[in-house]
Parts: sequence; structure tokens; C-alpha cells
Amino acid sequence: MTVSEQRVGWIGTGRMGAPMAERLARAGVDLAVWNRTRAKAESLGATVVDTIADLRSRDVVFTMLATAADLDEVLPELLPGPGVLVDCSTISPEESAAARESCALLGTAFLAAPVSGNGNVARAGALSLVCSGPRETYDRVAGLLAYLGRSVVYVGEGETARLVKIAHNLMLGVVAQTLAEITVLAEKGGVPRHAFLEFLNDSVVGSAFTRYKSPAFVHLDYTPTFTPVLLRKDFDLGLAAARALDVPMPVTALAAQLVQAAVGSGRVDEDFAILLDLQAAASGLELKPEDVAVDDGLGS
Repeated sequence: MTVSEQRVGWIGTGRMGAPMAERLARAGVDLAVWNRTRAKAESLGATVVDTIADLRSRDVVFTMLATAADLDEVLPELLPGPGVLVDCSTISPEESAAARESCALLGTAFLAAPVSGNGNVARAGALSLVCSGPRETYDRVAGLLAYLGRSVVYVGEGETARLVKIAHNLMLGVVAQTLAEITVLAEKGGVPRHAFLEFLNDSVVGSAFTRYKSPAFVHLDYTPTFTPVLLRKDFDLGLAAARALDVPMPVTALAAQLVQAAVGSGRVDEDFAILLDLQAAASGLELKPEDVAVDDGLGS
């Protein structure tokens, strides 16, 4: 079945799900969407359905949900039904395996397909996706996945994609904390944040992540793309995997405590870039927004 022939469903139109679903709709995919808050799905250019069960007849259904508990709540209403379920959420390998088993018992193939990026990255079509499950299942939906990001990598059977994504998010947190520390160091030494970050982003250690996080650091705009609570969840998953596999992760463990401090500060509805504020406070530095245009590398 070609991409144009596939009837697709989507569940979850939050900060990540909405721009991802919208990309499928704009590509001309026959798309039907369900979200707990209907109004959040009505501007995507897709058919909005009243119940999850309305998606059972779809060839492929995508889920982009905050937690495994959300996925567990959805599955009984969706199954039996679609030929393939593609789950883009960040959940543990054990939780993913349980969802895969539930799908298999009712005749639905399951592909784990977590993503790297935030809502802005999704809108720009610059997400990276990592997938695991039966190769034939991946091949069935590869054309749809290509609409969602610039990179799609198949890493094997089972839940290997979950471990890849968890490892990725550990790196995200460690880099964010390190970026906060060195930015505060430079500013306390007299260097404007925007100048330091411009140098860093164009150096050998700059990255897509440091570039698209720079506007938040420069403008002190903590509009959430990923909250400290969600990052803490991923650190918990990653450190649990490390214990199970007997891998020491001392730097990650320390970063986890600093993320916990961010959660403990009560600023749980802001972006995890508040790590910069916490580092500045610990360093006796009062931050002020800098009114300077900053390139986020996304063309936005």
C-alpha cells in the first residue's frame, strides 16, 4: 500500500503531536485526529473524530503521548483495529514491550518510534526519529515517517529504540546543564550571553541543540518546549537502565540531581532551560534579558 493510499489516525496533539500531525495533513495524507481537548486538534487541517474508537478502521495510527499511563488508557479504546500502531512517546522499554504485547494479541503490529526535537523543531521538519520493531512493520510506514523529520533510523527489533531515545535525553540534560554552567561563567567574567553563545554555536562544540536553545538563554524566555518534570522522568528511566545493565554514569547522576533541583524550585511549567537561572542564582549572578536577535538554526 502506497503512502497516498494509507488512511492514518493520530492520537495526541500537544506541544509535539500537533506540529507532527499537521505535517502529515499538509503532505496530503488522509488523516483523522483525536485529542482529549478537541479544540487543540481543530486547526491542523485534518478530520477531527469524537472518540478513539473512531480510529479503529485506520490503516496506521500514531500516538504521541506524555506518559505510558496515557498510552495504557488509549489502547483499550483503540484495539482491536488498526493494522499498525506507531508510538512516538518516550516510555521505558518495559512499558513499550507491554504495549507491543497488547497490540499483538489483537492483531495490530507495533512500531516504537520516539523522536528527537521539540515543537519548533517539529514545525521546521527537522525532527530525528529512531524506530524499532519488525522490519516489515517499519517498511510499511517508512513513507509516512519521512514526512515527520529529516532523519529516520531503524535500529532493530523489540524495544531498542526506547533505549536510544532515553540515552539521547540523558545527553540532552547533561548538555543543557553544562551549557548553563559555561554561559554563567562567561557572563560573570564580563562576556554578554549572546556573544558567548554565538561563538560557541559556530565552534567545533556547537550543535543543533545549543543553537536552538540559545534564544531561551539570551532572552530568558522559558516558554515550555520540554519541562523539568518530563526531563526528570527520562533521567529516572535512564538511570534505571544503567543499573540494570551495570553501567556507571556518574556525570548523568549528578545532572539528575540538578534537574531534581529545578523541579523542586516549583517552576515545573516552564522550559528546562531554567537550569540557566538556577546556575546563575548559585553563582551570585542576576540575569537580565538581552534584546538581541538570535539565530535558532530553524529559520524561525
